Amino acid sequence: MTQQDRRTALASLAGVGLLVAGCAKHDADGAKNAGDNEDAVTANEDLMREHGVLRRILIVYREVAPKLVANAGAVDAAAIAAATTLFQSFGERYHEQMLEEQHIFPIVRKAGGEAAGLIDALLTQHARGREITAYVLDRTKSGRVGTGDAQPLARTLTAFARMYEPHAAREDTIIFPAFKKAVGPKGYDELGDQFEDIERRTFGGDGFDMAIDKVGDIERRLGLADLSAFTAPAVA
Repeated sequence: MTQQDRRTALASLAGVGLLVAGCAKHDADGAKNAGDNEDAVTANEDLMREHGVLRRILIVYREVAPKLVANAGAVDAAAIAAATTLFQSFGERYHEQMLEEQHIFPIVRKAGGEAAGLIDALLTQHARGREITAYVLDRTKSGRVGTGDAQPLARTLTAFARMYEPHAAREDTIIFPAFKKAVGPKGYDELGDQFEDIERRTFGGDGFDMAIDKVGDIERRLGLADLSAFTAPAVA
């Protein structure tokens, strides 16, 4: 083999090595990005899991209402106040006002259709919910519920849960899909990033994780943490 042939062969081998290394790096980067995408939370998924936190507070409301009527003094009113404070900060001020009312509802209204026709009712229910929140906080601020307040408070908590369950269900199944369709894939991803930034600025970290910790503590204080306790009885 001539000197020129040896140089050519070595160059070819070096090129093959670079190609293999490049392919390996590409595969590793692709796997890493795929893993990142699997962990990423989309805008609608984030909105719907926030609704999950709020639904757990609605369960608290619905479960404590009959207990207030039966024996208000035996109910931890401070835990009810904590649940309502969490609904106010995480549900009303963040989820409703910062995300839905400032970003999602205007986009859906502009797009028209069935979803747009729900916006006025949803806004009315947001306003009514804030009135109820202020009322509940006023009635529980002392750490106890007076005998004369027990029945009106119980009725109000039940009415709030009845209003917000279909409210959140319509948003999950009609409003949020309409929002995603209206903004398109690129806009959807951008708004998802923007929502995450708002969440971290508002709560100084992952607001969802913080809310989950708080609602879990409230459930424990009120004896509602055992999921199996909600299992329906066998059909007679």
